[in-house]
Amino acid sequence: MAENLQKIGVRQIQDLLFHLPLRYQDRTRLHPIGSLQHGQSVVIKGQVEHSEIVYRGRRMMICNLSDNTGMITLRFFYFSNAQQKDLKKGVTVVCFGEVRAGPHTLEMVHPEYKIQKNDQSEAFVLEDSLTPIYPTTKGLQQRSLLRLTSDALKQLDGLTELIPEAILQQHRLYDLQQALQLLHHPTPDILVDQLLTSNHPAQQRLIFEELLAHHLSLRKLREQAKQKAGIPMHLAPQQEARFYQQLLESLPFTLTQAQYRVIAELQQDLSFKYPMNRLVQGDVGSGKTLVAAAAALTAIEAGYQVAIMAPTEILSEQHYKNFVEWLTPLNLKVTLVSGKQKVGEKRDALENVALGLSHLVVGTHALFQNDVHFQRLGLVIVDEQHRFGVHQRLSLLEKGKQTDKQGNEFYPHQLVMTATPIPRTLAMTTCADMDYSVIDELPKGRKPIKTVVISNARRNEIIERINNVCDDGAQVYWVCTLIEESEALQCQNAEETWELLKEALPDLNIGLIHGRMKSDEKEAIMEDFKKGKINLLVATTVIEVGVDVPNASLMVIENAERLGLAQLHQLRGRVGRGSAASSCVLMYQTPLSKNAHKRLEALRNSNDGFEIARIDLEIRGPGEVFGTRQTGELEFRIADIMRDQPLLPKIQQAAQEMLDEHPQNVQPLIDRWIKTAQEYANV
Repeated sequence: MAENLQKIGVRQIQDLLFHLPLRYQDRTRLHPIGSLQHGQSVVIKGQVEHSEIVYRGRRMMICNLSDNTGMITLRFFYFSNAQQKDLKKGVTVVCFGEVRAGPHTLEMVHPEYKIQKNDQSEAFVLEDSLTPIYPTTKGLQQRSLLRLTSDALKQLDGLTELIPEAILQQHRLYDLQQALQLLHHPTPDILVDQLLTSNHPAQQRLIFEELLAHHLSLRKLREQAKQKAGIPMHLAPQQEARFYQQLLESLPFTLTQAQYRVIAELQQDLSFKYPMNRLVQGDVGSGKTLVAAAAALTAIEAGYQVAIMAPTEILSEQHYKNFVEWLTPLNLKVTLVSGKQKVGEKRDALENVALGLSHLVVGTHALFQNDVHFQRLGLVIVDEQHRFGVHQRLSLLEKGKQTDKQGNEFYPHQLVMTATPIPRTLAMTTCADMDYSVIDELPKGRKPIKTVVISNARRNEIIERINNVCDDGAQVYWVCTLIEESEALQCQNAEETWELLKEALPDLNIGLIHGRMKSDEKEAIMEDFKKGKINLLVATTVIEVGVDVPNASLMVIENAERLGLAQLHQLRGRVGRGSAASSCVLMYQTPLSKNAHKRLEALRNSNDGFEIARIDLEIRGPGEVFGTRQTGELEFRIADIMRDQPLLPKIQQAAQEMLDEHPQNVQPLIDRWIKTAQEYANV
């Protein structure tokens, strides 16, 4: 039992009390059959109108049950002769189960049931309180958790209240013991709907405490980071940002005010004696890479190496090309470290990095493998931070740790970039361990991309449009969502699409690029596309980020319903980079799920990355969006960061108050709610 409890994070009595119900079953009252809705779990009572055994792919028993308000079907796949005799026409049945939409009526599959006899002796007994349903694991039954929790509740008096009285009163929060008692054993007088929607004051009390614990844990991480020694990068007056000025002079465009503002914030951070830890977010096309280049040049000019980590090979190759173009004229060496490099190539790259001959090193997570040694790593730039776990980012920082002759340790600065915009209140809570900048301006002359949503049935119209676009001298992307044929997903094979488009558009030069190709093949095709030698590029989602071809003004995304919002928004950002009006066609296969419909609608209605991010968070939840599934940071037991957003400003205020006036309560509160907090803080 102890081993099974440990799997769900229960090691002591307090853990059991804070192992809260996922949901509740309402067995306290009868629901009229006519009022039922799909997804409810309820108790109903009715008479059997009809009962029979049918064969529909398999043998099953179905019973039609009615009261004076409506009818429902009970469906059984496993049943005995006795059950068959019991559930005959005319008998009254009370049953509990989940209501589902069936082929003809609503139905319950294998409900719990009792036959109501005339003397009522065998009646289904209604409960006098809601039944909690707990998160569990293999080998651990609900009834065991119910019994253990009941025993734990007898020791509630031993539980310490960690939120100060002043904060409880200010926010009108329940007493902790009262809240826990009520949530584990809800009394009959409770408003059931309030509890089922997490709006009950007892739930709000614990949601508040859990969000507070998470926010405090990130604030503590931030404070701990500031205790570490960093590398202050002060430039001599005569040397002031010489590389940066040369870069600005070489650019064929002017930076936006937002870029200048964020660069100034980064340059100030780099001068501090503790390590910078700043998140820079900006929408697709806002110019994050140039901001990163400015920070990199500040570090290089101060005599340090810079590492840039990207989530994919293609993005790291794209960064490598950009930085070679910008830094080579300044006589600075840029090195690529890639998992796909040949042995000799990789050995030379690693040697350049170790000897300090490379000023800037670009790569994927291969950068934090044991064979990569930096000579003077001063700045780590992590692109698309939500694709990396926190532990991966921290291990790269550890790699850059330096020790002086006296044994003092120094850590490199860290800049984290993302094109997944996070609403400000969320960022201040979920990224409370970092400082935070937003590039909230797009370069001048950018025109909004017109997005249309079209069924796959209108494919020929799209092909005709491509012909017209290319005749006008522009270029087109056609994105396929899978490389291989898959009947289940109905996705066209990229190579097959390429062949079909060549046949349909014989006058166009059509290229193909996908992840299975060798790097040099991909590079050659992308180079031809950039130079305008290829009119139409058929690609998989390898072109999602970093590819910049200003002459491309149309993108067609096939089976767009298969991709997430953030990915669709990133892909769409590959067009609209020139002066011409650009369009994106989202082609979908019917039937569309509710979420897929929501995603495509969001893209059609908005070019605003923040609005799209808000809807993405609503649909997918923060764990996936922020890439924190594997880190334990955002795995809430009762809180929901989207639903509970209105609480976040109060949480930030309460956190500050606790840090200032009740610091002794901070760590116990974190330990109560976050199992991995200590291990995480010590990485």
